[in-house]
Amino acid sequence: MKAKIEKFNIPEEVSRVTKALKDAGFEAYLVGGCVRDLFMRRKPKDWDITTNAVPEEIIPLFPKTFYENNYGTVGVVQEYARPNGEVGQVSDETLKIIEVTPYRIESSYSDHRRPDSVEFSKSIMDDLKRRDFTINAIAYDAENGEIVDPFSGIADLARGVIKTVGDPKERFFEDGLRIIRAVRFHVELGFPLDPDTERSILENKDILKEISKERIRDEFVKIIMSSNPSVGFDILRKFGLLVYVIPELEESIGVEQNKAHAFDVWTHLLKTLQHSADKGYPLHVRLAALLHDISKPAARRWNDETKQWTFYGHEVLGSRVTRKILENLKFSRETIEKVVNLVRWHMFFSDTEKITPSAVRRLVANVGAENVWDLIDMRGCDRIGTGRPKENPYRLRKYKAMLEEVMRDPVSVGMLKINGKKIMEIIGIAPGPKIGQILNALLEEVLEEPLLNSEEYLNERVGELSKMSDRELKQLAEKGKEKKEKEEEKEIKRIRGRHHVE
Repeated sequence: MKAKIEKFNIPEEVSRVTKALKDAGFEAYLVGGCVRDLFMRRKPKDWDITTNAVPEEIIPLFPKTFYENNYGTVGVVQEYARPNGEVGQVSDETLKIIEVTPYRIESSYSDHRRPDSVEFSKSIMDDLKRRDFTINAIAYDAENGEIVDPFSGIADLARGVIKTVGDPKERFFEDGLRIIRAVRFHVELGFPLDPDTERSILENKDILKEISKERIRDEFVKIIMSSNPSVGFDILRKFGLLVYVIPELEESIGVEQNKAHAFDVWTHLLKTLQHSADKGYPLHVRLAALLHDISKPAARRWNDETKQWTFYGHEVLGSRVTRKILENLKFSRETIEKVVNLVRWHMFFSDTEKITPSAVRRLVANVGAENVWDLIDMRGCDRIGTGRPKENPYRLRKYKAMLEEVMRDPVSVGMLKINGKKIMEIIGIAPGPKIGQILNALLEEVLEEPLLNSEEYLNERVGELSKMSDRELKQLAEKGKEKKEKEEEKEIKRIRGRHHVE
């Protein structure tokens, strides 16, 4: 069960914790995902330590800890001393908090979610046998390179398989979420499932009815944020698990579309999602990619004249269904609003000839300036999901160019750090043409030298301009207007050139 291997490179912050435990006379092993990642030569996402010390013995060993659970886990907050004596947290997120947990013995799981009781143990074997999969049941002593591997987790890593510790039915009855976690590891690691583990998933999947939506959401997010989410959803469908995550997606399987699409709705959604992952887009864009056509099955109608299916209004209906799905999975209000917005407005295209600045401004008003580029990104994924080779066709490039045009900082008097009201206060006159002439004259100077756009300079310059004759002031104002028009033409030409549109 125990063996020694060549030592791994362990961050100093982690070694400091294990050393403190061992110096106090306790055992200390790295365990779980971090050990698995070390063997796979991947950077661990977190660092977990298990020990024969109990919380009351762990806490005094470290300057800053927190202990707010029923399982004995103590969070050790990592800090470092700056040269000036100040104390700060480490910058690496994976090292900020290192969890230290006593060896545990867990009783039965009557609710398939959590043990009825937890008892601390003095044996590392007790702790490892309660874990989910063999590849997560390896303990590693970072100081002497000793490993404890009673369930052949290292061998399973070498052959690339996901297998439960002991009887899979027992493991799944302890915590039903392990069923979806098995799929997640399959997606993240690319390992197939052990036949017995797979068979048990198919036989015991109804346990997922007992699992909270929040916990299912957390595993779902890890699948969708993986590099191969389409594989994950295909496995969820194959094993009959979609009904416990997003049952509405089942309705899209095999639903034929019109000639613009090479795939049924289900396949289209998975390909759209996968492209969003390939591009490294954030969670809300990936969710929108997965759900943007969720209501096509409900909206589908046959058109006898065109001999094609139509899906009128599917984006409106889809936005409502998307809200229901995300609320059911207990997503944050902010995420829900972003995704619903993208689903609602994803059908924003019109013919290239009909794309006008006013239409683009309406799109920005509907979606919000902060979301419009996410919408463009999602639409590019949508296009790839239809089976087309290009993500960025002419009309999408046209939209991008026009979006930049309508959203850029205007080359106008509005950019000046002074306004007509302030000018009237400085020179003591009523509203009239002279105010506009002074503003345009100031604009001409600022366009020539942007550093002049300061309140101090402009306030002083207003006094000087007010002493000019109407003819002189008008000439300066006209010059300012001409400069403004040339600058706008130059900027628009630059934007359109970058997007290769006219």
